[in-house]
Amino acid sequence: MNSSPNAGPAIEFRNVGYRLNNGSTLLRDFTLEVQRGETLVLLGRSGSGKTTTLKLINRLLTQSAGAIYVDGRSLDQWDVIRLRRMIGYVIQEVGLFPHFTVARNIGVVPQIEGWAADRIQDRVTELLRLVGLEPQLASRYPRELSGGQRQRVGVARALAADPSFLLMDEPFGALDPITRAELQREFLALQQRLGKTVVFVTHDLREALLLGTRVALMEAGQLVATLAPDEFLHSTDPMVAAYVDAFKTEVSPVSQDNDEPSK
Repeated sequence: MNSSPNAGPAIEFRNVGYRLNNGSTLLRDFTLEVQRGETLVLLGRSGSGKTTTLKLINRLLTQSAGAIYVDGRSLDQWDVIRLRRMIGYVIQEVGLFPHFTVARNIGVVPQIEGWAADRIQDRVTELLRLVGLEPQLASRYPRELSGGQRQRVGVARALAADPSFLLMDEPFGALDPITRAELQREFLALQQRLGKTVVFVTHDLREALLLGTRVALMEAGQLVATLAPDEFLHSTDPMVAAYVDAFKTEVSPVSQDNDEPSK
């Protein structure tokens, strides 16, 4: 279900704003381009507008101002059902259907698209291997899987109909550190193989620098800067530098020079 080739950016925000019914502004004058085949990471604290931005792309929310383009077409020119079927969506809590088997969860969109049963089965087997799971897990239910396995199934489901775009909202945030590191490595290998256009939300700078082609720092509903990982680490922008300094402080070992040795 790949979209037709287009010379422009894959996704583009032009002066986009989003307000709640009570008048609160969650996004203001937001302008950003996502290039084809890149992983653009939206980085920022809770409440900075990251998830709002993500949901605007597949029209789970509708902007209050400005325009958003996907594959060169304004969102209001897209049929919303067709739009969402060409965009894979992965969230932190996975959102698998608990009463569906793994195979049925992965095959939901292909089934809606009218694929033949044997084609769906072949696709499920292919995707389970692609995300590092044994094909035998296809008959299990989500409750019978570990957190890491469920997250892998969530990624497989998002890829099932071969979407052009992936939206990933803190997909590894709820996992233990070891499993999270494993999935980050697997995501990098997967992206290198598939070359999808990915918008990835996180509040973790380490994850952003590891996974992102570029990192877009957000604060209070506005875009602060969009930089490549190395540029981000060495930026002189005060807010970017503050984020990097906080990260360095967090990962630096605590000095024990003044502590007495334990006896």
